Amino acid sequence: MKQPLEPQPALGAAVRARRQEPDLNLSQDALAAKAGVSVSHLSRLENGEVNPTWGTMRQIAAALELSVAELAARSEALANTDD
Repeated sequence: MKQPLEPQPALGAAVRARRQEPDLNLSQDALAAKAGVSVSHLSRLENGEVNPTWGTMRQIAAALELSVAELAARSEALANTDD
């Protein structure tokens, strides 16, 4: 049986970091509304408690004015600093 993937804290950290960058400076409420997700889900994602679906990731990346690839690269860079 396939094991569920563990939440990826670096992805949440990348979302939070981009959300707080001066050119966006969005609150969680504002990003959630822009991305069409609930504030609680966004909070859980940023805290590394859940992984988003592909569709949700596309919505969040677009709301952050990034491609999914750019957001993934930021996440990988953060994950590699933990090594």
